[in-house]
Amino acid sequence: MKLEKVVIVGGCGHVGLPLGLVLASTGYKVTALDIFQKKVDLVNSGAMPFQEIGASELLKKSLENKSFLASTDKNVLIEAQIVIIVIGTPVDEFLNPDPNIVTNLIFDYLPFLKEDQLLILRSTVFPGVTQKVRDILKENGLNLDIAFCPERILEGQAINEIKTLPQIIGAETDSAISRTVKLFEKIGAETIVVNFMEAELAKLFTNVWRYIKFATANQFWVMSNEAGLDFSRIRNAITMNYPRANDLPNAGFTAGPCLLKDTMQLAAFSDNNFQLGHTAMLLNEGLPLYIVNKIEARFDLSKLVVGILGMAFKGNSDDKRSSLAYKLKKILKFKARDVITSDYMISDDSNLVSQIDLLEKSDIIIIGAPHDNYKKLLTDKPVIDIWNILNKGNQI
Repeated sequence: MKLEKVVIVGGCGHVGLPLGLVLASTGYKVTALDIFQKKVDLVNSGAMPFQEIGASELLKKSLENKSFLASTDKNVLIEAQIVIIVIGTPVDEFLNPDPNIVTNLIFDYLPFLKEDQLLILRSTVFPGVTQKVRDILKENGLNLDIAFCPERILEGQAINEIKTLPQIIGAETDSAISRTVKLFEKIGAETIVVNFMEAELAKLFTNVWRYIKFATANQFWVMSNEAGLDFSRIRNAITMNYPRANDLPNAGFTAGPCLLKDTMQLAAFSDNNFQLGHTAMLLNEGLPLYIVNKIEARFDLSKLVVGILGMAFKGNSDDKRSSLAYKLKKILKFKARDVITSDYMISDDSNLVSQIDLLEKSDIIIIGAPHDNYKKLLTDKPVIDIWNILNKGNQI
C-alpha cells in the first residue's frame, strides 16, 4: 500500500519536527521542509536539533524505515497529498502582529501547490489569516481543502502530547473536516471541530489564559515580598488539598516564543481594548527589573559580580528563545560590576561558563531557570531564588 505523503513546512523546528516524527511512525511518508540547511543536515544525520523526550529514538527509526526525511527543496511539495505549515505570526518592530508572514509564504509556494491537497496551518495565526489564505488560493485558481489545527503541546513532551491531547480542527468544508479528522485520529488524537476563527481564537485564548495565570502568581509574589513574607509558604497554604486553587502557579519568569506574542496578538485583535492582557504583560515583563531593584536595595551591585544560573526560558529546557533571563542579564550589565551566566542545557551561547566557574566567581547568584539539577545547589553565597527550587523560600 502506497503511503500518503506529508510535507511539513518549518519541519525541523520545535513544533514541526515532533509532529513529523509521530506521523512518520503511524503510516505516513513525511518530508520536513526547512530553510536552514544546517538543521536539515543535522536531522538527516539522525541527531535532534533540540531536546524532546522520545524524539531521538523515533527519528533514527523513521530514517531507517525511510518514512521520514528533511529537505530544503520546495519541489517536495508537488508530490504531497497533505501540506502542513508550521510558521507563526510574529510581531513586528512596532509590537503589532504581522500576518503577512504567512500570506507571503503562501504566495511563494503557489507554484508548488495543487488542487487536491489538504493544507493545514499549524502554528498560531492572527484571527482571519486562515480565511485570507483560502481567499488567496481561490484567487489563484486553487481550491484546496484548508484547516487550521493549532499545536497545543508542551516543549519536551510533544511526542506524547500530540497523540494524547484533543486536537482542535478549524475547518469549514466536509472534505477538509473529514480529511483532517482522519489524519489526527490515525495518530490516536481525539478531535474537536470548529470553524476557522473559533480555532484561531481558541489557540490565542489558551496561551493568554496561561500568561494571565502566571502574571497573577507574579503579582501575588510581589505583594508578599513587599510585605516581607514568603509567597511560597502562602501558596502552599492555598493549594494544599484544595482543588479550586491547585492551578495557581509558582512565581517565576514567564517567557518563551508564544505567550507574550500571543497576548499582543489578542490585544491587537480587540483594538487594544484588553486591559487584563496589557497588565499581565507589564507584570511578567517587569519582573527582571523588579528583582534587580530589590537586590540593589540590599547590595551595592556596582562592586559585585552577579551570576545567573539557568538561561533557558523555562526549567528543564534547552530553548532560550525570548528568555527573560537574558533581559535580566541586560539590566544587570548596566548595574553590576560584571555578569556571568551558565546553563548546562544550552549549547548555542558562547558566553556561557560552567556552573563551577559561575559559583566560584560570583558574589550573588540568581536562579534564572529552575532546572532540576539546580535543586541540590550548594553554596554559601547569597542566592535569589524566586522559583523556590531550593525549598528555602522565595522572598528577596
